[in-house]
Amino acid sequence: MTSAGVIFDFDGVVVDSEGLWYRAASQMLAEFGVTVTPEEYSRDWIAHGEGPELAVVKYRLPISAEEFRRRRAPIVQRLVTEEAQLIPGAVAALERLSARFPLALATNSRAASVERTLDKFGLRRFFKDLLTRERYAKAKPEPDAFLAAAAALGLPPARCVVLEDAERGVVAARRAGTKCVAVPNEWTKVLDFSQADRVVASLDEVTCELIDELVGA
Repeated sequence: MTSAGVIFDFDGVVVDSEGLWYRAASQMLAEFGVTVTPEEYSRDWIAHGEGPELAVVKYRLPISAEEFRRRRAPIVQRLVTEEAQLIPGAVAALERLSARFPLALATNSRAASVERTLDKFGLRRFFKDLLTRERYAKAKPEPDAFLAAAAALGLPPARCVVLEDAERGVVAARRAGTKCVAVPNEWTKVLDFSQADRVVASLDEVTCELIDELVGA
């Protein structure tokens, strides 16, 4: 039996896309004369994933949070597939970890942009399965994505280590019963990572030895 599995988040861990999500939200909000600062976006949108719900109430938008997400989706898909670059160290981390452990991807993003981006950079080959938003019931911070990913790897959650850049992802990992390594970036470094098992400065610090240590191999 494989000793452990590693579950990667997508946005902010594999691809440098948090800023593109901000641009998509800003484009949507501009239609209603609303501006959100990057700081507000990190705190209110990335941290807990409830930005549309907050915006609808705070700015009295004439659409629902569900409609906001529906209209934002094609904007995000276009920006991510056309402009997203890889997080520094992502390819090396995938090569290093996949040599020892099965990998899965678990993300709140939709399959269309995820698959196109992975194919663009030739990264799909590293993952045993891609758990995109269509594949599970409730989005992070609920644990569904990581529970589904652990099942796809054929491992109990406790034998899996999640790599996350956002507070809501860390909370989801904790709720799922997995271990979690937080890898903050410029958009998420101000968030609360107190529930993570380890916080690292970059993917370069995520070694096979660290995975073994966290799962008690």
